[in-house]
Amino acid sequence: MEKRQITFSPPDITEAEIEAVADTLRSGWITTGPKCKEFEKKIAQFIGTDKAVVLNSATACLESILRFLGIGAGDEVITSAYTYTASASPVVHVGASLKFVDCKKDSFEIDYDAIENAITEKTKVIIPVDIAGVPCDYDRIFEIVEKKKNLFQPSNDIQKAFGRIIVAADGAHAFGAYINKKQPDGTVNKIMVGNIADFTSFSFHAVKNLTTAEGGSLTWRNIPGMDNEEIYKQFMLLSLHGQTKDAFHKNQLGAWEYDIAAPLYKCNMTDIQAAIGLVQFERYPALLDRRRQIIGKYDEAFKEMGYKTVPHFTKDHTSSGHLYLLRIPGIDTQKRNDIIVKMAERGIATNVHFKPLPMMTAYKNLGFDISDYPNAYHQYENEITLPLHTKLSDEDVDYIISGIREIMAD
Repeated sequence: MEKRQITFSPPDITEAEIEAVADTLRSGWITTGPKCKEFEKKIAQFIGTDKAVVLNSATACLESILRFLGIGAGDEVITSAYTYTASASPVVHVGASLKFVDCKKDSFEIDYDAIENAITEKTKVIIPVDIAGVPCDYDRIFEIVEKKKNLFQPSNDIQKAFGRIIVAADGAHAFGAYINKKQPDGTVNKIMVGNIADFTSFSFHAVKNLTTAEGGSLTWRNIPGMDNEEIYKQFMLLSLHGQTKDAFHKNQLGAWEYDIAAPLYKCNMTDIQAAIGLVQFERYPALLDRRRQIIGKYDEAFKEMGYKTVPHFTKDHTSSGHLYLLRIPGIDTQKRNDIIVKMAERGIATNVHFKPLPMMTAYKNLGFDISDYPNAYHQYENEITLPLHTKLSDEDVDYIISGIREIMAD
C-alpha cells in the first residue's frame, strides 16, 4: 500500500470559518462582544441549560467553577488519576487538597467505589472525567454523594444550597455526548453532557471536535434558590478582573463608568474565537456523524483482532467520539512505544492518552505515587491513541488499520 502522511488531530477549518473571522475583524469588534454572547446562547440551547459561559479554556472554566463554589484551603476535591493535568491543576490553583482515585479494572472510567471510599468530611467536589467523549456513570456518582451527604460540611451559602458534595464534570472531550435516561413512564430522554453534572466544563482547543482555536465553555444545572442570571454575572466577574462591565457594555453611549467588585482574573473569550465556534456549530452534526463512521470502521477491525476499545456507542449513551483509545493486550510500554515508532515510519501519527498524573513530576512532587494506582498504570502501558478526525478519508482509515495489523504480525 502506498505510503500516506496522516497527522494526528488537525483542526477541520473551512473557508466559512475563515470568512467569519475576516468579517469579525472588519467589524471593529474583536474582543468579548456580540459573537461571544450569541455563541453562549447557542451552547445553552444545544445542551438544554438556561445559561452557558464561554472562556479562553476548559481549564479556566473548571477553575472558575471551583472559585464560584468557594473551594479553597481545607477542602478536598476528588478526580481521576487517569486524565490530563487540566482536570487537576485548577484544584491546586485554588489551594484545595487534590485526591486522585484509580480507574476501574480494565477501564479508563473512574472507579466509583474508590470515589465513595475517598470521601471525607472535607470533600467538597468530585471532578469526574468523560474520557474520549464517553459519559461517566453519573447515576452512580449522584447515588454516592447522596449516600455521603451526612458528611458534607458547607462553608458558604452556595454550598448550603446543594447540601451535598458537588459534581463538577470535566467534559473537555464530551461536547455533544449524551445519555439515554429512562423515565418513570417508560419513555427515554436524551440528556446532554453539560446538563447532567451540577457543573460541566468543555474544551474548544484546536484538537477538539468543535474548535475555537483556544477556548472553552461551562454550563450548570439549576441550583435551588439561586438565580441563573446572578450566577452568570458572577462568572463574568471572575473572567474579567472583577469588572462590572465588559468592553461591549462600556462602549454603549455614556456608559463608560464601571466598578471593580474584587481583584479577580482574566480569561474571557474573544469574538474572533466565537466567530469560528459559531460556524463550527453549524457544521457540528456532520462532524459528529463522520467521527461515528470512522469509529465504526475501527471497532469492526480491532475487535476481530482481539484488541480492546472504548465503548463509544451503547444503548445507554452516545459519545462525542473525541478519541480512539486502543489497548493491545499483552504488550508493555516498550513494545507500545515501538509500535508508535513503526506507525510513524509509515507516516501515521499516533499518541498516548494519558500518562497517568501520578507519573508526572508535578504530581510526584505533591506526594502521589503511581504504585497506588495500578489500574491506571495497566491502562496506560498498552494504550495507543489512533488518529480520529474529520479530515480522514476511508482510505486513510484503512491504511491506519493495515499499519497496526502489519506491525503486530511481524
